Amino acid sequence: MSATPPELPQFAPQQRTFSPHSASVGMARTFVLKTLTEWGVEGRSEDVQYCVSELATNALIHGSSAAGFSVQLNIGDDLIRIEVGDLSAEVPQTATPDCESDGGRGLLLVASFADMWGVEPDPRGGKTVWTEFKVAGLQRVPSGAAL
Repeated sequence: MSATPPELPQFAPQQRTFSPHSASVGMARTFVLKTLTEWGVEGRSEDVQYCVSELATNALIHGSSAAGFSVQLNIGDDLIRIEVGDLSAEVPQTATPDCESDGGRGLLLVASFADMWGVEPDPRGGKTVWTEFKVAGLQRVPSGAAL
């Protein structure tokens, strides 16, 4: 009789809304890291944090300035998904900045850190920019352990 491996616990998506202030970018990054730590997720935390920072910054700069933005985390068997939503319908585009440009590299970097990313219109208005991070054999560590 072979033993069946225990199933990983399921975690409900976590979401938080942030005000339209530059300090909210760091707060969003902290929220994501804290949630992953509480879930016991190990791996890819630096990639995830970078992408959250970039997408939150884009939401502040290009989104509806008075509304702020939301961040949602979802976790599957081998996948972490981060969604950043704002009320602007403007779809972000990857740019091809030259070496003199001060900006325009953010989504290129997101594409290099994340396994997948995309944009979905929000039927209530605005959009959601999402990133996914594959974590083969998603490792869960004891709660409270540092990532």
